[in-house]
Amino acid sequence: MSDDNYTGVTTGTVATACSLAALDAILDSADIACVKVETPKKTLDIIIDECKLLSSNKAQATAHKNPYNDPDVTVNLDIISTVELFDKTSEESNVIIRGGVGVGKITKPGLQIPVGDYAINPVPRRMIVKNLEDKIPEGKVAKVTISIPEGETIARKTMNPKLGIVGGISVLGTTGIARSMSSDAYKNSIVTQIDVALASNIKDLVFVPGNIGEKLALKKLDIAKEQIVQTGNFVGFMFEEAEKRGLTKFTYFGHMGKLIKVAGGIFDTKHAVADGRREIMVTHAALCGADRNALKRLYDSKTTDDMMDILDEINLSVEVSNSIASAIHERCMQRFDLDLNVILVDMEGNYLNNNMSPIE
Repeated sequence: MSDDNYTGVTTGTVATACSLAALDAILDSADIACVKVETPKKTLDIIIDECKLLSSNKAQATAHKNPYNDPDVTVNLDIISTVELFDKTSEESNVIIRGGVGVGKITKPGLQIPVGDYAINPVPRRMIVKNLEDKIPEGKVAKVTISIPEGETIARKTMNPKLGIVGGISVLGTTGIARSMSSDAYKNSIVTQIDVALASNIKDLVFVPGNIGEKLALKKLDIAKEQIVQTGNFVGFMFEEAEKRGLTKFTYFGHMGKLIKVAGGIFDTKHAVADGRREIMVTHAALCGADRNALKRLYDSKTTDDMMDILDEINLSVEVSNSIASAIHERCMQRFDLDLNVILVDMEGNYLNNNMSPIE
């Protein structure tokens, strides 16, 4: 089901495979063990775990996503498609797609699917239609219902609740092939936070690195959860997308250990991509007057928290934090023309710089 350990298939591909297997079962009155699914990239062979005929015009098939090199919460989940053939009574499409148990519903604007519809994205919908339509007998309509029994439980581990997708997970995919979190697919999934916020006319957005940043922002700032946008490691990508959407000013809030990298022009903050934290800290400490001994101690430190303790000892912690916050602001102005309000905190949420602006 995958080219190598770094790729898998999307939930949309598995849902399409199950739909195709169920339709084949109705037409051929046989169990289907494997189907060929045409994706936007290529044709894939997908193994079907179970396929059963429920009546002369109704069948159900189940499959799952095999593990690949990605922390994907939908791996190994049962994805079920129930297909039922009806007589066509109008000029309606000959494929009707619905969500069942564990597939979320859209409750907020800004996503690719309108409010009130099931969270089955456009590409999976097109894949299901394309793979089924030529097989449907003339004068018939195939009603396809996608279910993911554990979807509602798994959805709590995703961004769906924040995005206003309730009752389950989303059926996703843009190419039919799933790749690791460094891929465009992951970036596209996190940028929807901005779209939902803008569509809901939410003001004063606060960008944070991740879950820890979100918890600290909710603790320290007078804001609602809906105002928070998580960037993950893809700071540059998210800032660029924000600028494209007309955002020119927002707050960038988070732990010094993450945000300091941006002061050095590092806009992908994944540790394996680049670090530079101690070099950036030493540079700003030197600019603020730290002596050679303090600079050596900073350079030999393992964490930014340790570095801040040293700066506290020599009464430079606020001055250096202000310098770093200003550098982050300057870097973002140069690259994106974004006027950021930068707030640096420690792991307890204590403010480290005092040159930030209040969130109105």
